[in-house]
Amino acid sequence: MFFILSKVLLFLFSPIVWVIFFLLWALLTKKPKRRRNLLLTSTLFLIIFSNSFLLDEVMRAWEMPQSKIEKKGKVYDYAVVLGGIISYYDKRGDQIGFNRSVDRLMQAVKLYRKGIVKKIIFTGGDASVLKDAGNEADIIQKYINETKIIQPEDFILENSARNTHENAEHVAMLFKTDGFTGSVVIITSAVHMKRALGCFRKAGINADYFIADRYSGKRKYVPDHLIVPQSQTLDRWDMILHEMSGYLIYKVMGYI
Repeated sequence: MFFILSKVLLFLFSPIVWVIFFLLWALLTKKPKRRRNLLLTSTLFLIIFSNSFLLDEVMRAWEMPQSKIEKKGKVYDYAVVLGGIISYYDKRGDQIGFNRSVDRLMQAVKLYRKGIVKKIIFTGGDASVLKDAGNEADIIQKYINETKIIQPEDFILENSARNTHENAEHVAMLFKTDGFTGSVVIITSAVHMKRALGCFRKAGINADYFIADRYSGKRKYVPDHLIVPQSQTLDRWDMILHEMSGYLIYKVMGYI
């Protein structure tokens, strides 16, 4: 249900869809004035939504600030890392293709190595991008066992969740059925944290958070960032619009 609704909303609000819509309308209309206005509108949309500085400002407003738990001196019993960090898995070459969200796991490893977290729970089940390659969490566990960056007894797997709501529900069930107790910190991408943290708290896990994979950073006042259109910016608009629509849908459905 969520997958279908999010895809519909993403399609309806995607900047590139609107650019194409206005261009097609301009091509089909027989009125010169309307054609000119539609071409100007599509050009304006393209300029605005390919501007990196504008996107950074929207990201900065949406992404949660870093919690700075490293400076608090607190030790957490569990760090919960949300999946979605694999783009592909080459079974023949036994090679994982990580995407930029792998920073979620890397930040957790850093906190683990520094003694800020005692154990890491990785939650992530079947991912469509993996198709027949297998389960994301199982692939990650194999990687952890081979690299030994985390002690096997300190790495806990939840391998059935398919979305953020299920991440929270299934981890909460782990705490109930396996008798886990203690403090928890949620680790996921900054743009995803509002929805994730809301889901976990709704599921009864009163957790702190630590953001990874942040898109907005220090403001850059350089020409290529301020005025030069960037093609990748259009993709990032789709990503943040997906998160915004996802948060709205989750709110309506009572997941957060």
